[in-house]
Amino acid sequence: MHTVVVGTSGVTASDVLAVARGGARVELSEEAVAALAAAREIVDALAAKPDPVYGVSTGFGALATRHISPELRAQLQRNIVRSHAAGMGPRVEREVVRALMFLRLKTVCSGHTGVRPEVAQTMADLLNAGITPVVHEYGSLGCSGDLAPLSHCALALMGEGDAEGPDGTVRPAAELLAAHGIQPVELREKEGLALLNGTDGMLGMLVMALADLDTLYRSADVTAALSLEALLGTDKVLAPELHAIRPHPGQAASAANMLAVLKGSGLTGHHQDDAPRVQDAYSVRCAPQVAGAGRDTVAHARLVADRELAAAVDNPVVLPDGRVESNGNFHGAPVAYVLDFLAIAAADLGSIAERRTDRLLDKNRSHGLPPFLADDAGVDSGLMIAQYTQAALVSELKRLAVPASADSIPSSAMQEDHVSMGWSAARKLRTAVDNLTRVLAIELYAATRAIQLREGLTPAPATRAVIDAARAAGVQGPGPDRYLAPDLAAADAFVRDGRLLAAVEAVTGPLQ
Repeated sequence: MHTVVVGTSGVTASDVLAVARGGARVELSEEAVAALAAAREIVDALAAKPDPVYGVSTGFGALATRHISPELRAQLQRNIVRSHAAGMGPRVEREVVRALMFLRLKTVCSGHTGVRPEVAQTMADLLNAGITPVVHEYGSLGCSGDLAPLSHCALALMGEGDAEGPDGTVRPAAELLAAHGIQPVELREKEGLALLNGTDGMLGMLVMALADLDTLYRSADVTAALSLEALLGTDKVLAPELHAIRPHPGQAASAANMLAVLKGSGLTGHHQDDAPRVQDAYSVRCAPQVAGAGRDTVAHARLVADRELAAAVDNPVVLPDGRVESNGNFHGAPVAYVLDFLAIAAADLGSIAERRTDRLLDKNRSHGLPPFLADDAGVDSGLMIAQYTQAALVSELKRLAVPASADSIPSSAMQEDHVSMGWSAARKLRTAVDNLTRVLAIELYAATRAIQLREGLTPAPATRAVIDAARAAGVQGPGPDRYLAPDLAAADAFVRDGRLLAAVEAVTGPLQ
């Protein structure tokens, strides 16, 4: 099994994906263990002094003014975890919780948190045992960290609360730890706070969304090319010299991908035939501009994610010179903004795809295709309601595009009076990415059917490969009306698991 070694300098996006989705094992480097021990010595020295130090010998948040005596400090650390494990609502997905735990471990191993090496090792042990704490949908405001989600994870480290075992069964965490020979941790000064005070949940969801969107943006270039082909459009607008004079890199990449898919097509360029048109509609002609802007947004979000993956987010932090200083690095604004940007871009990409689908189904705008791509229009409804479903998904995408980060709600007796709402931004982005996949699947379904209805015209080799692979995957072609939901589900799976891209790239080579 693949192993990810966690050091002091952060982790990569591929590390997160390997642990969260691939079940990779986690090990602590010798450097990380040494850094953990060194930082802990600093915390222990401060804990022995009479002067109050936030997070070490004081309460938290609005209760930070109280100095906590040594005999109560272990109880203080237990209590912060127990009281903050206050999430509600549906369970969060296993991959999100694994990303959350792994990214918190990444910060702990930086040597800036003051957590003992044995606590970090126990975090790794839970991941390696496949134990996933039960984390709930609601409980994070994206400031002072993803507090409730991280608290539910810390609770499992203490042998409390519930967790899912490797077999998928939810059991008391104490039972799961005992079954895997893992000793629950007894938290000491600062450790409870250090396990809660990070933006790890929203960052983990950002990393996974970026991976998914990388697939979806290339898939959207393919479906747009197929729709252009089915509508007998012109590929002249994809010429690289046209995109060079507006030098957005995402736009150029998207146009190049569409051109690669359309190479050798016998359907393009027929816009001057029976019903001449000077140019194609915006949803066809401007596909690279819209998808390209989204690609550039993804590139910016990836830059932010990479910076966060290299960061140590905690409050207070242990500095190399021995100081333990309070700070505001736990604020989720940098991550929250890009999560919202991506939701906006996803909504627009879904919107333009739906407009192309609607054009394919409208006999007045499809340039010779049957109404709704039906076999016997009137007797058959064809893909009429598939487009309804797509429209409903796009409308939901637009609602999900409303920024969460524009909101803030004060908490902790006005001590935490401006929050990022980054967790909420991440949760709605996951739904947006899921729905965008379905929208592109419906465009694929309509475009492949339309191309097959263009009798006497030969599609591009890449298009032919897509159609053949889709049909082999259970995505049915033209014909009389049938139960449509299974076809759409098969199209969704075909896009979601990468088989669409694999079919295209077997002909074109890797798309950008």
